[in-house]
Amino acid sequence: MSEPSAIAPEANPRRWLALLFIGLAQLMIVLDITIVNIALPSAQRDLGISAGDRQWVITAYTLAFGSLLLFGGRIADYTGRKRAFLVGLIGFAGASALGGAAQGLGMLLGARALQGAFAALLAPSALSLLAVNFTEARERAKAFGIFGAIAAGGGAIGLVLGGLLTEYLDWRWCLYVNVPIAVLAAFSWSVLPADRPAAERARFDIPGVLLAVAGLVSLVYGCSEAESEGWDSRLVTGLLILGVVLLAAFALVERRAAHPLLPIRVVADRTRGSAYLAVGLSVVGMFAMFLFLTYYMQIVKGYSALVTGVAFLPMTAAVLAAAGGVAARLIPKVPPRALVVPGLLIAATGVALLVPLEAGSSYAAGVLPSELLVGFGMGLVMAPSMNYATHGVQPRDAGIASATVNTAQQIGGSIGTAMLNTIATSATSDYLREHARRMTPETAKEGLVEGFSHAFVWSSVILAGAAVVVGVLMNTPRPPRDKSAHGAPSAAAHLG
Repeated sequence: MSEPSAIAPEANPRRWLALLFIGLAQLMIVLDITIVNIALPSAQRDLGISAGDRQWVITAYTLAFGSLLLFGGRIADYTGRKRAFLVGLIGFAGASALGGAAQGLGMLLGARALQGAFAALLAPSALSLLAVNFTEARERAKAFGIFGAIAAGGGAIGLVLGGLLTEYLDWRWCLYVNVPIAVLAAFSWSVLPADRPAAERARFDIPGVLLAVAGLVSLVYGCSEAESEGWDSRLVTGLLILGVVLLAAFALVERRAAHPLLPIRVVADRTRGSAYLAVGLSVVGMFAMFLFLTYYMQIVKGYSALVTGVAFLPMTAAVLAAAGGVAARLIPKVPPRALVVPGLLIAATGVALLVPLEAGSSYAAGVLPSELLVGFGMGLVMAPSMNYATHGVQPRDAGIASATVNTAQQIGGSIGTAMLNTIATSATSDYLREHARRMTPETAKEGLVEGFSHAFVWSSVILAGAAVVVGVLMNTPRPPRDKSAHGAPSAAAHLG
């Protein structure tokens, strides 16, 4: 049951133009997740970064981003979403420019950490602005369909853009490219309505902030180290246990805090909680596709970075068709699990089709069908999940609700990537050990593919399991219809 909310504000007459700028900001954040991966080998050679330090270029960003999201969402609620959005936008662009101009590892890592910190302010601000600007159910469905398509397909666009910039310009442009995008998105100043900061804006839950940040840092850092140190190492085990303990303490503190960082009412709602769970688990499948298919196409098949990026475009097209087309039309008409559950099952099927992949498999027969299914499934999952992540929240909680779904995505991606990479590496090692007597370059490639196949099995099982869990928990009925709006679902259903 959703808590009662305030009367919906008057619709912003320039909300569709606002959506364009909000979408650009979200695209910038999503691009940065994959575009830097493409640039990393070139940056490593240029700056003389050691193999051991290379991972910190990624980890510096994910640590800051994942750990500060909840705090960033609350800042947006207390200081005003429009102001937080613009500060995050300008800060992210400045940090990107600093990273592009980096002359050494220290400067690059500092810039990446700053990017993550400003992204933690920008991401929840963008989603909460979308939630408060689109209150009529049909329009909201279309807007979140577009936003969900960006969230699910932007990573593939980052691979293409990263390949283009790295191959024809320089790795630094993979960071500089955020500056013109931010400049365009900054025009949102003129079309976003002013929002009033919350009256209790000065009363931050400092114990909650410290526990949440420390707990999330421990979890994200532990997962990132698991890829190199192994899950059974003392460092990884200690970090994960510490993270769980700190987050458990955070939950206890939030129950008693007068002005909690994350009010229990936000996550206790079954609809929102299920949406967070759907996003967190679905990115496991999406990250498996990006990570292992990128390795497969570049290392096993010998594709260039640019060709690999282009090879992911059908997946992006499928996401757009599902989120911007099918889901946008059905969100006002059907219960959310009628989209999310089939989406997870379709994605699970797509990943399962990759299990028999071989070193000699063709792109058209071995990869393309899976890309289309996973992309379509992710579109059906992301659009309604992003929509219902802010379902029923009062305007004063829109930022923290948006931050929670972003946190679920970040933590799910971190845990999923580390876990699946460990599974793949272990299976590859076993295969190569069994075939050590007749080792050839082809055998090495077959060993890699064997590891990928094991990871795809687990990824498919996780997605199918997520479908079952979400199907049970997400009991939200079909949105009610407002006869006065020619059959359109009532906006009140989405505002609470």
